[in-house]
Amino acid sequence: MPIPILYTERLLLKPLSPEDTSQIQMIFPRWEVVRYLVSSVPWPYPDNGAENYVNNVAMPDMANGIAWFWTIRHREMPDELMGLICLYDVEDNNRGFWLAPEHQGQGFMREASIAATDYWFNSLNKTVLRAPKAALNSRSKRISDSSGMRLIRTEKKEYVSGLLDSELWEITRDEWNARQVD
Repeated sequence: MPIPILYTERLLLKPLSPEDTSQIQMIFPRWEVVRYLVSSVPWPYPDNGAENYVNNVAMPDMANGIAWFWTIRHREMPDELMGLICLYDVEDNNRGFWLAPEHQGQGFMREASIAATDYWFNSLNKTVLRAPKAALNSRSKRISDSSGMRLIRTEKKEYVSGLLDSELWEITRDEWNARQVD
């Protein structure tokens, strides 16, 4: 099943493609973006980091049907990439995202997250969504909290910025759909 374009009030979530690597390479390698990402993200970010990730990780995982990646774009500027959101069919790590700092604090990631989460539950028919995050990542925690997710586990994990307290948040399809009716 091809990955569809998702639309929100202000955003266009366009499936990731190899053509997006140059924009990702320009906006991704910033400390504000990478510090709370998993330690497998190389830092300092190499000059070919985006190309390597998109072509050798994201695209193969999408082709294998275990991942769904979208670029986040403003509807009024559809050629400009603002960030990325992905869904993964792996245990305890189903959703991840990042947004360029200049676009943070405006509700864009919350909007993108709602669209991706709805796709997870109501197009892919998954029963539970779990999202890990660094406990220090207060913006990500607010998105999870405001969407009805609950904290189910804490542990230590390696992030780009080092060993940190980590949280695992969860919501079920029934809980998600009950909230969408309200």
